[in-house]
Amino acid sequence: MKAAGNKSVVLERALTQVDFDAFAALSGDDNPIHVDPDFSARTSFGRTVSHGMLLYTILRGLADKLAPGARQVSQELMFPAPAYADEPIRFEAHVAGENGSHRSIAMRATRLHDETCVCEGACVMDLEAGDGA
Repeated sequence: MKAAGNKSVVLERALTQVDFDAFAALSGDDNPIHVDPDFSARTSFGRTVSHGMLLYTILRGLADKLAPGARQVSQELMFPAPAYADEPIRFEAHVAGENGSHRSIAMRATRLHDETCVCEGACVMDLEAGDGA
């Protein structure tokens, strides 16, 4: 993981089928497109794809590094393309602005081999609320 002046954070990681299965068990979202390779092979995707919220969970962790202890007050997300098992992804988050006690964080997840965006969005963090507020 790389940080530049505490204004951005980058993580490169390949999610595996084991990660998809663990997230399905944790979240209760066991849609076969995420956990059944045989089913997924017969879809337009051709193989299992990541849960969108698994991608966001990693991005949210990066946002927390840019606003430690802050409480998230909003998020906006889009999932323009699938993320497949075992393909390296670059997860990036950067401070997009601040307004009083609120810090806006832009985020993006991109497949490394073809630079296709698989998740992008933003969240707003309340720096004064802190955990449990």
